Amino acid sequence: MTDRNSFNDATLVKIPSVAVLIPCFNEESTIFDVVSDFKKVLPKATVYVYDNCSTDNTFAEAERAGAMVVKSRKRGKGNVVRKMFSDINAGMYIMVDGDNTYSPEDAVKMLDLIRNEQMDMVVAARNEISDKAYPAGHKWGNKLFNFALKLLFNSEFKDIFSGYRAFSKRFVKTFPITSNGFDIEAELSIHALTLSLPCAEVDSDYHERPENSHSKLNTFKDGFKILWSIIRLLRENRPLLFFGMISLLLFLLSIGLAYPIFSTFLETGLVPRLPTAVLSTGIMMISFLSLTCGLILNSLSQARIEIKKLHYLQYDIKSICSIT
Repeated sequence: MTDRNSFNDATLVKIPSVAVLIPCFNEESTIFDVVSDFKKVLPKATVYVYDNCSTDNTFAEAERAGAMVVKSRKRGKGNVVRKMFSDINAGMYIMVDGDNTYSPEDAVKMLDLIRNEQMDMVVAARNEISDKAYPAGHKWGNKLFNFALKLLFNSEFKDIFSGYRAFSKRFVKTFPITSNGFDIEAELSIHALTLSLPCAEVDSDYHERPENSHSKLNTFKDGFKILWSIIRLLRENRPLLFFGMISLLLFLLSIGLAYPIFSTFLETGLVPRLPTAVLSTGIMMISFLSLTCGLILNSLSQARIEIKKLHYLQYDIKSICSIT
């Protein structure tokens, strides 16, 4: 692990402007330490805190720590990230939660990957250093969704819900955010996977929340929102797979309903359950219609992806991350 003091002025001379983005809601007990720690590790970076309608002293504590504080009045983490990405111009970006659970010193190696290896996104994969780092429900949900993305999007990420990431400018300025809440991390990951952008993961220690800090993530409520978001993004980015799976399920259901009718017809020459036969035929027709929709929408999706790639390629990462 890189020592915090090793990120000295000689190293910083080679790094373009860095913005540390901290979206937060009611984190008065932790935000001062988070801002102070990142200012120590990255003394030449500008730290921005976007206060999402906090009802405590988060705004004042962030200002006291020396951050640039902005009020984001539209609730939801996705809305805050959208505003941050739109408002702030920098050569490279670090995004981190304001709950003081992540290790600031890991920002150094994350930025090195962006600058030296032209990565567009680097994810800090969380390594728990305490059994109480986050609830069991969050842990199992994270594993389940990681597995789902591996199947659906060929993901190699180990931690798609990490709130600690580094970005290149071209990623930030070409990412069309549609999420409003905690599903923003899933959308970030799926966007990178869909466009096959250069990404990496680094292991990072994940700490237990301080006593007076509480998670804003509801295991079941937000879990269902994230699941719906993944389904929506699958439909938009891989419609042939989405509608193909529906078509296959309907095809199997139709065959299951038709098999006993067909067997009886072969034995007796009669169709005793005409309504079931009509139902089976209707389901088979819907199955083929679903597959046809998938084929048509897949062509449109590929065109959208090509447009996104062309927009993304307008940014020359070498000039953005050049020595300044």
